[in-house]
Formats: sequence, C-alpha cells, structure tokens
Amino acid sequence: MTTVLILLGLLGLLLVGVPVAFALGGLALVLMWAADLSPVLVPQALYSSVDNFVLLSVPLFLLMSNVLLKGGVGRDLFNAVQSWVGHWPGGLAVATVISCALFSAIAGSSVATAATIGTVAIPEMIGRGYNRPFVLGLLAAGGTLGILIPPSIPMIVYGVITEQSIVDLFLAGIGPGLMLSAMFILFSMAYARFGRGFAPVAKAGWDERVRTTLRALPTALLAFVVIGGIYAGVFTPTESAAVGFAVSLVIVYALRTMTWAKLKLAAVESMRTTVTIFLIVGGAKLFGKVITLYRIPQDISMAINANIGEVGLFILVVCAVLLVMGFFLESMSMLLIMVPVLYPSLMALGIDPIWFGILFVVMIECALITPPVGLNLFVIQAVADVPIAEVLRGVWPFILMMFAAVVAIYFVPDIALYIPFKL
Repeated sequence: MTTVLILLGLLGLLLVGVPVAFALGGLALVLMWAADLSPVLVPQALYSSVDNFVLLSVPLFLLMSNVLLKGGVGRDLFNAVQSWVGHWPGGLAVATVISCALFSAIAGSSVATAATIGTVAIPEMIGRGYNRPFVLGLLAAGGTLGILIPPSIPMIVYGVITEQSIVDLFLAGIGPGLMLSAMFILFSMAYARFGRGFAPVAKAGWDERVRTTLRALPTALLAFVVIGGIYAGVFTPTESAAVGFAVSLVIVYALRTMTWAKLKLAAVESMRTTVTIFLIVGGAKLFGKVITLYRIPQDISMAINANIGEVGLFILVVCAVLLVMGFFLESMSMLLIMVPVLYPSLMALGIDPIWFGILFVVMIECALITPPVGLNLFVIQAVADVPIAEVLRGVWPFILMMFAAVVAIYFVPDIALYIPFKL
C-alpha cells in the first residue's frame, strides 16, 4: 500500500506541473520526515549524485554539440552528404538521415542533432517538393539517433546508475543505431518512390563533391577522434568529451563560422541544460535512497518475480509503462526514475543490463517524439515555424519503426551485443 501511495503521489505532482527535480526531491523530503530519517541524508545524496568523474562528460558533450550547432557545421555536413546521395530517389531524405547519424556520432544529444540538421534540411527538402509533415517527422525522428548512436548522454547516465561499462554501452548502441538509420532510409526512399511527388536533385559533379567533402572533413574527423579514441582506449569517455570540445572550437574558428557572441550563447545554453540534468539527477538520487530505505525497489522486484516469470512479459510491461510515461515525462526523467527501480529485477530474471540499456534507450527515443512533452517535436516546430499538429502527422510512421526496432532487438539480442562482446 505504501508503494502505491508513493507512486500515486509522484504521479500527482508530475501531472500538476511540478518540475521533475523538485517533485522527486520534495517527495523524498516528505518521506524522510514521515519515517523520521536523518536530514544528513540530503547533502550526502546530493553530493554523491554529482561526485562522479564520468558525469563530467555531460556538460562537455553539451558544450561540444552547442559549439558545433552555433558554428553552423550542420550545413557543411548536410551539403557533403547530399552531394553524394542527393540524386537518389528520396536523396535529400537519405542525406538527412545520414547527416543525423553522423552528427549523432559527435554530439550525444538528440535535441542538438534535430536542431542542427533540421535548420539546413527542412527548407531544402520542402523547397524540393517533399511533403512537409513527412519532412518534419523525419527530422524529429532522425534527431533521436543522437541518444542511440554513441556518444550518448543517456547511456552515460545509465552506466553511472547501473555501474556498467560505458564503453560497452556505446559499442552496443552502434548496431541498433545503424539498423534504425537503415529503416529510416528505406522508408524515405519508398515514400519518395510511391508517395507524394518531389523534385529530383541533379547529380553533383566531382568538383562539388570534393569541395563539400573537404569542408565537412574536419567534422567527420572529430567524430573519429571522439569515438575512435574511446574504443582504442586512448582516453575515457570524459576525456574524449574534453578533447572533442577543444577540437570543435578549433574547427569552428578555422572555418570562421564562430564569433564571441555565439560562443557565449553556446556556453549559456549548455550551462542551462547541464543544471537541469544535474538537478534531476540530484532529486532522483535522493528519491532513490529514500525509497530504498522504504524497500520499495525490493518490494517491486519481489512482486515482479512472483508474478512475472518470463523475460518477454517483463519487457512488454516495461515498454508499456515507458510508453505511457513518455506522454508526460522527458527521456532523462524516465531514465532516472525507472532504472533504479527496475535494475534489481534484471538481475533476478537474468537479463543482460547492457542489452536492457539499449532497449531502454530506444523506448525513451519514442518519448522524444510523442506528445505532449516530446522535446524533438518542439525543436522541429520552432525550427520550421509550423503548428505542432503538422509535426505530429509526420512522425507516427517513425514511432512505429522504433517499436519494430525494439521487437527486433528483443528477438535478436546480437543486434546490440555482437559488437561489444563478440566482435
């Protein structure tokens, strides 16, 4: 009964609009008072929530992605990819997905990916006659690759919570990320072939291909440095974020696309996002410690073990809960609320935590493009200056593809596990 009341209390606070960090922290304080727990728990929980070297990579990756966003490297990346595949059926859509995937390999942020590529691709595609809802849906969904293709900020946080190898999580995200990108590309080509009309793009000449590729080459090399350095063991994820930020500054100033005002704006926006994330992390840490003292995770784990004996049923229930939570919670909040509660059950059911982490990330990708709080929906709406309903009309096929990806990862675990453990 206590567990139900606590969950209903948390749900009620979220539904009335209390910010997630304060809902978690405030409810934790009430529970501490009710149980006469020592207030010393509060500073201890807040300190331990940020006293982690790995979490330092979060603001650094945010800084890197915002510097690249303000430096306009998305246009260079899109132009280079478009020069190679733009003449294909649905070529601009294909170029958009590939550009999102490449930028995701640098940024680690879905919002930055959607905003960076969307700023360039939306006017270009609409100008070529692509159906506008399709374009908006493609960009909103393509941006979600930013939290699946490494480096990924949610994967870093998941690794910290579960004490799993972040390098293994990054490696496990490559296969599903490429699979989802391929699904988006095939759908885009089929849509262009059998759907509404679009104006084909002339095949680019070799001079244009060489010119655009050379201009985008530093950005591609940045992805190689950030990801390759981690996998080669040259530096840790945190060190790679610092190196990536430094190299991104060199790139944007060498291309003469960065000013002091833009750099200041990138720093301020990164600071705001970092503070938001860390406040949620702190509130979730305090809430997690308190509910552990109340034995709620243990009770939930015991209830799952008593009533759900099959992995498939457990995953189905988790996906259903995440789908509902995605209607009113953003991805990081879902991660920080659900993972500490579910993790004990993973061990009891023999579920690989790396595999589950990838499945979890794909599901919270859906939260980024489901109303009413899907962040990518609002990013694309702001970039395109269109009603939110128009974005929603174009995004639903991509949500279905994400569900199909979840099913594929469930039945073929090697999609996620082959690269980190068998390659």
